[in-house]
Amino acid sequence: MIPLAERAYAKINLTLDVLNRREDGYHDIRTVMQTISLCDEIEIDVDTGRPWTLSCDAAGIPCDERNLAWKAARAFFDRLGREPDGVAIRITKRIPSEAGLAGGSADAAAVLRALNRWANDPLSVDELCAVGAQVGSDVPFCVLGGTALAEGRGERLTKLPDAPELHLVVCKPPLAFSTPELYRKLDSIEIGERPDTKRMLAAIESGDREQIASLLCNVFEQAVSDPQIGAIKETLLAHGARGAIMTGSGSAVFGIFRCPNCAKAACEALKKDYPQTFVAQTV
Repeated sequence: MIPLAERAYAKINLTLDVLNRREDGYHDIRTVMQTISLCDEIEIDVDTGRPWTLSCDAAGIPCDERNLAWKAARAFFDRLGREPDGVAIRITKRIPSEAGLAGGSADAAAVLRALNRWANDPLSVDELCAVGAQVGSDVPFCVLGGTALAEGRGERLTKLPDAPELHLVVCKPPLAFSTPELYRKLDSIEIGERPDTKRMLAAIESGDREQIASLLCNVFEQAVSDPQIGAIKETLLAHGARGAIMTGSGSAVFGIFRCPNCAKAACEALKKDYPQTFVAQTV
């Protein structure tokens, strides 16, 4: 049996704005999202003749029905209305957890894409995104990939022109922030700076790397008080980043560089204090 293989690409938020709090307790957001080359590797065996299993080479990752990859497989087969004779999912983890990089959602999306291919593509991309929305708010974007505007809880997607190639450094400090807590903090403060989403969309349309870097903005940064986030941004900028922000609700921070060599030098400088630092590109 040849396993299904799929890469699960991380995402970054070029902009992230939190809007009104909804009656259901969630918040509406508006964010420009981008997949990057940092990725996990997924392998799947279907019809194994054994009970479902999930394994991961990283510590602390749930290896049962709590894992989003498992939930995605369950949702896919429920959508198809069939029950496989066993499923085995294996995850090789490279995307840091609790980083705002959608590692779990990326894994779930990769499972959906792989299983859809195995089943001879019965679901369109839109239908696959709809299945992903049952699993998590970031999963539809991770199914779609590329560059997109996400609204609502993140499930309403508008595909954008591909962003120009961006050279990135992604740094994950040993921090974990509670996303609900950050939302509560934003509800209690006056947000001083918001992203200029319209200008960001125009910069992507025109392929203006400098403008994209200058327009990076994430309102969650205004709810974070840990000095490491600011220190990482300062290090990235001091080594030539054209712009740097936290992604998602953190705690990873990324910077955009003019050239691969500049990014490599910044990565090496940060790795001394933050081993989970990576060079990446847009995909």
